[in-house]
Amino acid sequence: QVQLVESGGGVVQPGGSLRLSCTASGLSLDYTATGWFRQAPGKEREEVSCISRTGGSTTYADSVKGRFTISRDNAKNTVYLQMNLLKPEDTAVYQCATGCTPGLDDYWGQGTQVTVSS
Repeated sequence: QVQLVESGGGVVQPGGSLRLSCTASGLSLDYTATGWFRQAPGKEREEVSCISRTGGSTTYADSVKGRFTISRDNAKNTVYLQMNLLKPEDTAVYQCATGCTPGLDDYWGQGTQVTVSS
């Protein structure tokens, strides 16, 4: 059974940092690109960042460039999202998924809540 489990969310003040983790079981993440996505209340889900299976290529949404960093540790079967200089508009449920454009055959985690508020 394939599972992606996110962790690391929480409540942080503006300007703070969080590191999200996405750990897979039943699947080796080094066979696939892995993406982070987020959905805020009343908004559509958007891609935040994606990393190739080797880690050699990364992409970021314009809204997070320079603040977020995606990385992976294939030995730990985990992909990370380091989020710095957080803003209230970063508040959302963050999910990881296999693939940068997940299709019907891809897997999603259950999500972790990130709340940026003073």
